[in-house]
Amino acid sequence: MATNEFDSRARGWDKESIHWERSKAIADRIIKMLPANNKIKALEYGAGTGILSFMLSDKLAEITLMDNSQEMVKVLQEKVIENKSANLKPLIFNLEETEYKTETFDFIYTQMVLHHVLNTKLIISRFYDMLNSGGCLAIADLYKEDGSFHGEGFNGHNGFDVEQLKENLEKAGFTDITTEQCFVMKKGSGNVMKDYPVFLMIARKPTDSH
Repeated sequence: MATNEFDSRARGWDKESIHWERSKAIADRIIKMLPANNKIKALEYGAGTGILSFMLSDKLAEITLMDNSQEMVKVLQEKVIENKSANLKPLIFNLEETEYKTETFDFIYTQMVLHHVLNTKLIISRFYDMLNSGGCLAIADLYKEDGSFHGEGFNGHNGFDVEQLKENLEKAGFTDITTEQCFVMKKGSGNVMKDYPVFLMIARKPTDSH
């Protein structure tokens, strides 16, 4: 995932209302699936400025917010201090380059990040290894689109065929995989706006896994 673009957009990220609307839609669905015990240790991968994690912070015991953009994490650190969010732990780390072996998690989630990751199978495998037995993965991202969402020069994925993504998760060992549409992004110029639906895919690591 290229960090230069995200470094330059970090300071203005929270000013874009679409980021809040999308995060709220995803947060609402995630909250419905979480147990009420508040004991879950979570990781948001590609956390950016942490909009989604702030919305989930009172439902989770601890959240590690991992991102490889220094500027995004800098903004995030400032917000954590300002909001006195002691259970949010910002972390600069590039999971595409290095395995993360410091700790494991009960829940890993990511929004609009996977389509920037070139080797999705590797990241899915690393998510699996980072989850505790019985842990859960939530991926929110674009359904397959025609490339117009990012436009020319984008070298990531133009959304995902959810059946193919599900197959990749199953190959990594995940089970109980469900998918639902959770949001529709509108993007374009002038009067020509296009809908880009976003899915939320939930998968579980079997309880007898290590």
